Amino acid sequence: MISDELWMEEALREAQRAAASGEVPVGAVVVCGERIVGRGGNRNLADNDPTAHAEIVAVRQAAREVGNHRLPDCEMFSTIEPCAMCAGALVYARLRRLVYGADDPKAGAVRSVLQLLNHPRLNHQMEVTSGVLAARCAELLQAFFAEKRKA
Repeated sequence: MISDELWMEEALREAQRAAASGEVPVGAVVVCGERIVGRGGNRNLADNDPTAHAEIVAVRQAAREVGNHRLPDCEMFSTIEPCAMCAGALVYARLRRLVYGADDPKAGAVRSVLQLLNHPRLNHQMEVTSGVLAARCAELLQAFFAEKRKA
């Protein structure tokens, strides 16, 4: 069984690709059966699309790969706590599990700002593991924004 840290390394690679393109460095991968079926990095600027967050990009690719809009046997690995839009997409995709790195104290919708994921009124609950490679995930974001402030 491949560890959460190894999958998070893949998500970090996606975040680094996003940063290299000038996007906010967030990355995500969707894993089904020990295989990556979806990858994504933020693409908001490249696609002129406010919904092109890393998690959405990865879920869309995974759904195409799996051939179903439901992904109940899959896990999402994201470098940051998903926002409300992304958390909602994970619920609708019926992912089995979410693993994320850094908390997002400004927009996190798992526990930091909102508790959308696993809200008792929703019809889908998923396992959540937070803090996987959190320092590295946070450092990547902090370095990106520090550089932006210098410019």
